[in-house]
Amino acid sequence: MLVAMAKSETFFMYKILEASCVGLNIKQFVIEAPRIARKHKPGQFIILRLHSKGERIPLTIKSSDADAGTVTIVVQAIGKTTSLLNCLEAGDSILDIVGPLGHPSEIEKYGTVVVLAGSVGTAMALPTAIALKQAGNHVIFIEGARSTEMVVFEDEVRSASNETYMMTDDGSYGEQGLVTKKLDELIAAGRKIDFILAVGPVPMMRAVARITGPLGIKTMVSLNSIMVDGTGMCGGCRVLLGDKSKFACVDGPEFDASQVNFEVLMQRNAMYREKECASLKQFQQNMDAEVAELRKELGAQETQLCLK
Repeated sequence: MLVAMAKSETFFMYKILEASCVGLNIKQFVIEAPRIARKHKPGQFIILRLHSKGERIPLTIKSSDADAGTVTIVVQAIGKTTSLLNCLEAGDSILDIVGPLGHPSEIEKYGTVVVLAGSVGTAMALPTAIALKQAGNHVIFIEGARSTEMVVFEDEVRSASNETYMMTDDGSYGEQGLVTKKLDELIAAGRKIDFILAVGPVPMMRAVARITGPLGIKTMVSLNSIMVDGTGMCGGCRVLLGDKSKFACVDGPEFDASQVNFEVLMQRNAMYREKECASLKQFQQNMDAEVAELRKELGAQETQLCLK
């Protein structure tokens, strides 16, 4: 399916229809991508490339509209590519998008479900939380952020859950503390929890796994490891589950938290950190020129498409 999709969409530009800031360095995009919108299920992601010499980065699909032919993604500017992407606006285009990739989330009627998400991870967890609630689960959503400026999609979170808790590191909004603090409180209060989904920074997911593992609570984590081709061939997204190697792009992105070797995952994710920092610094020094060059290339691509 992936190969066929890549071929069928080779001469298709992905138009940005809407672009809006939703938090500090966090931007939401509604993109024209009808084939992906028709196939998307909660938990799946895309891999995009901004220009012909750009890197390929994975981004979770927040939502899709098959009738409108659109997908919505949320991007936090962390490295060069995400920072460049967040400079784009409605009317701009993206060169390549492949998807939907990965296995959809497991949606069953478990009983009481806790969804924990860290800031932009909220966008990744939302479609699964909605599906879990529709399946008849009692959904408890715990959203965490560093500060008020990083809290996103609160209204959508409340709509997707039966109970909602907002946590900030500095206490500037909701309750002060990490999402794991609220999870500990729920467990200490004797709440019966049947299933947990954790989406966010690796240290947060590791902390959740350390709480739920000894209690035997089924816990899934969505792993945002390094990806390149999205087919499992490059090996960049390899993760260890016990003594077995899996690939986040084709076997995941969601895995049983009790099996994940988070230490190895953190080491792999840090492999290119020095180069990533250097690349980001260079981009920040030449941001206007790089954005202009990107728009020039995409404009030339669109002109060629119109002539075909």
